[in-house]
Amino acid sequence: MTDTTLKGRLQSDLHDAIRSKDKVRSGTLRMTLTAITNAEVAGDEAKELSDDEVLKVIAKEAKKRKEASTAYTDAGRTELAETEDAELAVLEGYLPTQLDDTELERIVRSAVESTGASGMAQMGQVMKVAQGEVAGRADGGRVAAIVKRVLAG
Repeated sequence: MTDTTLKGRLQSDLHDAIRSKDKVRSGTLRMTLTAITNAEVAGDEAKELSDDEVLKVIAKEAKKRKEASTAYTDAGRTELAETEDAELAVLEGYLPTQLDDTELERIVRSAVESTGASGMAQMGQVMKVAQGEVAGRADGGRVAAIVKRVLAG
């Protein structure tokens, strides 16, 4: 096993968490590694995921934790929301630093300029360019909201 890949780092960190009896960290890393394995065997042929693909899986898992935390908080189940928040904190340690709205808007404006988009009909083109630049550093919903705001005027 090599630590040069993100998956290798996750596996190494899982072993460390198990040794130190950190239940939240080990449980979160186990679930994440399972999601990565599921992504690797999905489709017609099994394949090893690249670090970028592993990051996408981690981001997807983090998004699930955020949504679950919000749902539990809205339902008045704070103890379950706290568990989801703790798992989210573990996952965020593997994700790139998230962009703030100012930087995100700069990227979107640059994408609008490079595509020559002038209205909502070109939103897909702008999103494709912006998502390529953002590369996991912002949630797609945030990017879409800023693209809509910039294209609207």
